[in-house]
Amino acid sequence: MVTLILSRRILSPIKALTEAAQRLGRGDFSQRLEAKDKGEVGELAHAFNSMAHDLERAEQLRRTMVADVAHELRTPLSNIQGYLEAVNDGVIQPDTNAIQSLSEETTRLSRLVDELQELSLAEAGELKLIRKVEDISELISQTVLAVQAQAASKGISLSTELADKLAPVNIDAQRIAQVLHNFLDNAIAHTADGGSITVSAIDKGNWLEVAVTDTGEGIPEEDLPNVFERLYRVDKSRTRATGGSGLGLTIAKRFVEAHGGKIEVHSELGKGSRFVFTLPTSEETSPER
Repeated sequence: MVTLILSRRILSPIKALTEAAQRLGRGDFSQRLEAKDKGEVGELAHAFNSMAHDLERAEQLRRTMVADVAHELRTPLSNIQGYLEAVNDGVIQPDTNAIQSLSEETTRLSRLVDELQELSLAEAGELKLIRKVEDISELISQTVLAVQAQAASKGISLSTELADKLAPVNIDAQRIAQVLHNFLDNAIAHTADGGSITVSAIDKGNWLEVAVTDTGEGIPEEDLPNVFERLYRVDKSRTRATGGSGLGLTIAKRFVEAHGGKIEVHSELGKGSRFVFTLPTSEETSPER
């Protein structure tokens, strides 16, 4: 009798786990187990619940991304179709302005497809980095110079604060420049006329820290954990023209992590934001590497 009771006590949670796992395999990610046992069976139940939670969240993100990508693709495609139909019906003439509008829409489509491809490669761990030992100061200066006119057009002061003799970093310069460019585009878009943006870089032990600090509108605290999520926008009302594709920060995060670094954001609503990424410094000092 005692053996029977013990058998049922042991087998009952195993049976429940098996059934839940089967339902999970069929796509029901809401499955959870009661973790009453404090022993190994209880630990197994906790592990299962954690896995089910992660899978459910991943599925929600996948569905959201599919819907958002469809929306992002639909807008320029609809515009292109509208222009072509108007030209075909003789409503507008295929003049320079019409061709320029079509070109802008196809460029947006091409950019979105490129970003999706880069993100796909990065998340699959197949992103190829062409690394060389680089002077980060030079890369920062070049990137800042590239967006100087964009900042000036909004009356934004853009400056750099670079420590002397920064340690060299073994990086794919194009990818890291893209990360920094994205940070700067984001800062300019969210900083009002007359504001300021500062790009800084310092050595921290075996790490190099690069930060972009702005005096912009800031990010609500509840949105901070999501800013690096795919297609996430803090201001849901922002249009495609002003808000971008929503993939830039996600791609930046993947690029930094592919270099073995970390990325984070600190922000206070109404006071500005500080986007930071770190890179491991290189033991090699020769740029010929």
